[in-house]
Amino acid sequence: MYYSNFNRELTLKEKFLSIRFSYIFCIVLLMIVGILMLYSAAGGSMTPWAKNQLLRCIIAFGLMFVFAFVDVKVYLKYSYLAYFAVLVLLIAVEAFGHVGMGAQRWIDLKILKLQPSELMKISMVLFLAKYFHSSTLGEIRSIRGLIAPVLMTLFPAALIVLEPDLGTALMLLLTSMVIFFCVGVEIWKFLLLGGVSLAAMPVAWHFLHDYQKNRVLTFLNPERDPLGSGYHIIQSKIALGSGGVLGKGFLHGTQSHLNFLPEKHTDFIFTMLSEEFGFFGGMLVILLNLMIVWYGFMFAYRITSYYGKLVVIGLNTNYLLYVLINIAMVLGLVPVVGVPLPLISYGGTVMLSVMVSFGIILSMDINRHVNLGRQSVHED
Repeated sequence: MYYSNFNRELTLKEKFLSIRFSYIFCIVLLMIVGILMLYSAAGGSMTPWAKNQLLRCIIAFGLMFVFAFVDVKVYLKYSYLAYFAVLVLLIAVEAFGHVGMGAQRWIDLKILKLQPSELMKISMVLFLAKYFHSSTLGEIRSIRGLIAPVLMTLFPAALIVLEPDLGTALMLLLTSMVIFFCVGVEIWKFLLLGGVSLAAMPVAWHFLHDYQKNRVLTFLNPERDPLGSGYHIIQSKIALGSGGVLGKGFLHGTQSHLNFLPEKHTDFIFTMLSEEFGFFGGMLVILLNLMIVWYGFMFAYRITSYYGKLVVIGLNTNYLLYVLINIAMVLGLVPVVGVPLPLISYGGTVMLSVMVSFGIILSMDINRHVNLGRQSVHED
């Protein structure tokens, strides 16, 4: 009813009424779960984690609506600028970034330690979406047409690996690959890339840090060093199993509250949740995340602009990877890579970047009928 003129900017009221509030409801529920689990992680106290997380949720929630109400043409116009601005921040991290836990990943802004690699996940999607929005299918399927986007993907990924942050670099590459696939890059190119990657693994192994090698070896055999590199995943499995079907109850998780479970407020918070609320609690969190992802792909399906579709697919894929990797990690299905569970794990930059992503997704859906030039993913 609000789209008689697709090229006009919608009023604030029209944008608000176009929001899918069931999508936001799922997000809010996960935020509440996160605050409750951080309260439990601190032994029934709002400090030091739950209070800060609550404040971050409020700020991030406001940011989500700010980005949701931005006109889609603004995102299209400044996509390249956003990419290069974050790229400068990544280079700045290499030059004078804050060092923590043996990694140099942050810029200390005093009130917040900014992690540019998280922002790159958003700006990379915007960059690729704009690039392919203005490309024909013939250009996309030519080697020459892929040189620029491939280089623009690999360069920030290489900077992130140097921090070192292999998990974030892999997420960036996987999200980019999904976008490449969606725009029509032939399967044989992905197979060729996969073959080259497999062949390069023995060489890449020698460039990994010792702790990264230990993570891979521990994944293959956690019992090889039960009190060292295997400690995290062994304790995680014990906590997951001890929760059973219904869990031990809120604030009654023994593995977490007796401090056997490491990083219980960040990377392994899903383990603590499953210990206290059991299989059903863990499944509820998984279902809420799947609902958010389902809404995202539904939005992408009904958006008419090529740019909007690619942005939503990219950001939604990035969120899905967060959830899949974190849960697979604590279950011992993939090596420990330090990927948090969004909206639940304690952390400022991840919370803000994920909520900004949701805001951009909402903006693309609100403006789903706005004409940006190219309307079909099949047009040449």
